[in-house]
Amino acid sequence: MKSHKDLTVYKSSIDLVVAVYTLTKNFPVEERFGLTSQLRRAVISIPSNIAEGAARNSKKEFIRFLHISLGSLAEVETQLEIAGKLKFIAENKELEEQSIYIRRMLLKLIQSLKE
Repeated sequence: MKSHKDLTVYKSSIDLVVAVYTLTKNFPVEERFGLTSQLRRAVISIPSNIAEGAARNSKKEFIRFLHISLGSLAEVETQLEIAGKLKFIAENKELEEQSIYIRRMLLKLIQSLKE
């Protein structure tokens, strides 16, 4: 098994973390412990769970952690939608495309591990 650092999905999810952190710097101060914090925790969870799963000794465990990453990605997408509705951010097609790309890679990796 490759190191998690060699996985494209891991690298892409790190890029998403950086993008979300940059974006949330401009959120209202009163959201520091609300949406800003929640969004940052969720996005950090994506590459963190990929790394943790890859460090496990079984494919089954790795797959389980990849599913957790998928759940965290869904949280991020939801929270970005909420931030948009609250007018904290403008519509961001690049972030949408990034998350779709990461979802596809996670699903493909899960499928390849099941084979």
